[in-house]
Amino acid sequence: MRRALCLSALATASGKIYFSETFGDGWESRWTSSEWKKSDGTQGTWKASAGKWFSDEKEDQGIQTAEDSRFFGLSAGFDSFSNAGKDLIIQYQAKYEKDIECGGGYVKIGPKLSDPTTFGDPTPYNIMFGPDKCGYTKRTHLIFNYKGKNVLKKTDLAYKQEGDGTSHVYRLILKPDNTAIVEVDGEKIYEGSLKEDWELLAPKEIKDPEDKKPSDWVDDSMMNDPDDKKPDDWVEEKRIVDEKAKKPDDWDDEEDGEWEAPMIDNPEYKGEWTVKRISNPAYKGVWEAKKIANPEFVDDDTLYKFDDFGFIGFDLWQVKGNT
Repeated sequence: MRRALCLSALATASGKIYFSETFGDGWESRWTSSEWKKSDGTQGTWKASAGKWFSDEKEDQGIQTAEDSRFFGLSAGFDSFSNAGKDLIIQYQAKYEKDIECGGGYVKIGPKLSDPTTFGDPTPYNIMFGPDKCGYTKRTHLIFNYKGKNVLKKTDLAYKQEGDGTSHVYRLILKPDNTAIVEVDGEKIYEGSLKEDWELLAPKEIKDPEDKKPSDWVDDSMMNDPDDKKPDDWVEEKRIVDEKAKKPDDWDDEEDGEWEAPMIDNPEYKGEWTVKRISNPAYKGVWEAKKIANPEFVDDDTLYKFDDFGFIGFDLWQVKGNT
């Protein structure tokens, strides 16, 4: 369930709220349901609800996914703007009525949509932000689109959408110095650099393709001990003939064939002998090609900037709905 949404941009001396929604009366007129999955019968629907747990049913009303195992798409437009030179703040509140098992609760924000009814997974977006879970894989997504590619964070942000019936407030602040802050319920779970924590840019350095490992390079850290010898009394025979066995008195070689004594476990067996391993004095370490400047690296101090924000929406798959 989503109860409140806010999208704003702040300059040094002033700020502007570009979109705000509490899903009160008339919310259906401000939002457009997606028909992206309508033709194959997997398009889910949304309904207004305060859920099973609320303080004031009218004030706590939000929108809720209405079926299980469906795709859910919903978007709203607003006047286009760029976040150039401004802090961009995206904030919304989400509540899961039960364990969704597999699915998301994130928002997508992107350029103006020409036809909101087609909104779905293939739709380009600028930022995707919020909780996602499938089985034991849980994370808070923060994905940025850069030059047409959706780039995930190198390491996952903590998943905070635990506790059925508990609302959580997600807040993203994207700053002109190419840093981002993520808060959940006022707790800062991330603050860092887009350049360092996302692979948006090509690496500054690459391995030198011309650098080759020397022919005398030794990368075996351990070696057989040349002074270690197998003891003369080492017994490797696992099974031996039972010398105490006797041919039965009623054994008939013509009828039963030639009698052979049975085999038994050898009590002197010591196992397979292996030479002792010692540190290799010639070991030089793991060889790596030297690093050189990457000719394809181009720095960009405007990673944070998007020229057009014009829609916000939910594009979700959920195994268990009513959230």
